[in-house]
Amino acid sequence: MSDEPKYLRLTVELTVEVLDVDALQAAALAEIRHPDADLTEEERTEQAELVGSDETGASALQWLIEPDHVLQLVEHITEIEPREAVLGVEPSDGPSEEEDEEEAHDHV
Repeated sequence: MSDEPKYLRLTVELTVEVLDVDALQAAALAEIRHPDADLTEEERTEQAELVGSDETGASALQWLIEPDHVLQLVEHITEIEPREAVLGVEPSDGPSEEEDEEEAHDHV
């Protein structure tokens, strides 16, 4: 075996339905305004405007997902060491037809 590092990229796709955009935005704004948030006042204002103006809720959801939550997917695996985590949240047209078929099979 080679001593060169080996890397694997884990890709997870999750589609969520936003049930209450206003509540989602309010929760994100509370995080942004929290005294422990590592933001300058200018950054707080900028992020609050971004969350408030995004009618999809994507910006709010991104604020509410903790990086540690994502890393919990692999933290129990001692044979690997997480090196990089990138999280993106973007609007979607809803579940794909493939997801609808899988869901139908799950309820059989």
